[in-house]
Amino acid sequence: MVVLKRLFAMLVTLWIIVTLTFVIMHIIPGDPFASDSRMMPESVLENMRARYNLDKPLPVQYLLYLKSLLTLDLGPSIQSKSTDVNTLIARGFVPSALLGLQSMLIAIVAGIGLGTIAALHHNRALDYIAMVAAMLGISIPSFILAPLLIKYMAVEWRLLPVAAWGTWKHTILPSIALAVTPLAIIARFVRTSMIEVLQQEYIKTAEAKGLPAWKIVAKHGLRNSLIPVLSFLGPLFASVVTGTFVVEKIFAIPGIGKHFVDSIFNRDYPVIMGTTIFYSLVLVVTLFLIDLSYRIVDPRITLASKGD
Repeated sequence: MVVLKRLFAMLVTLWIIVTLTFVIMHIIPGDPFASDSRMMPESVLENMRARYNLDKPLPVQYLLYLKSLLTLDLGPSIQSKSTDVNTLIARGFVPSALLGLQSMLIAIVAGIGLGTIAALHHNRALDYIAMVAAMLGISIPSFILAPLLIKYMAVEWRLLPVAAWGTWKHTILPSIALAVTPLAIIARFVRTSMIEVLQQEYIKTAEAKGLPAWKIVAKHGLRNSLIPVLSFLGPLFASVVTGTFVVEKIFAIPGIGKHFVDSIFNRDYPVIMGTTIFYSLVLVVTLFLIDLSYRIVDPRITLASKGD
């Protein structure tokens, strides 16, 4: 029953996002055909507006768009006239998904490792070095780190390709650019949580029983330290997803983020709506899965509604 309520809340959330995006997109001054208005006759422009339902009142446009969403039809692109939005998203999904998953994997594995090392060497040299590195990672946004990586790792030292998309080597620099900030945040969360966990009585009991240190850290300390990290993975994943918009543009990656940025500059309404809906769906589903993962980390936690 609780899962059904969560699913219903997901649908309501998506509907609100669709509605707000639709309204904001249309109240901003401008016209997607403004650049063509001087080169085309008015009759041609009217036909083009009619094709995209832009000649109809705003409420009618909204209802027609909701109707098309029910059939999973995101409509044709205004700028890429021979391509529809579904095709653009399908083409860009693999690069964006690979980039997002790879960067999150780097952030989670390296962040947990760095935070664990810092906690086990609390108030010692390794702890200070790890936390200084984490502070630098939090302070440098991905859109600043990305050009620096290109300048040094690709242009000056020639260790990796500059940009574009081809082999696995092309994924390394953009993944690092996206992973550094969430990596640093995860490291700080794990460090703080593990320091607190390692001071609990059951940890002292495990030590008194003669359990190996690695087993105490892995089975008791790390597992209980991951619960606060899970709580933050949703917003963290959101920051990685939104970060791909700029990073994909910088590295010339043919992902969904690049299409989203281009659609804003071109006022391509269907692409703006389609990519926004797609990203929102990914984030909402991710948050739902993170809620379910609490049960895996700690079986004592159960999903409950507000009234329970």
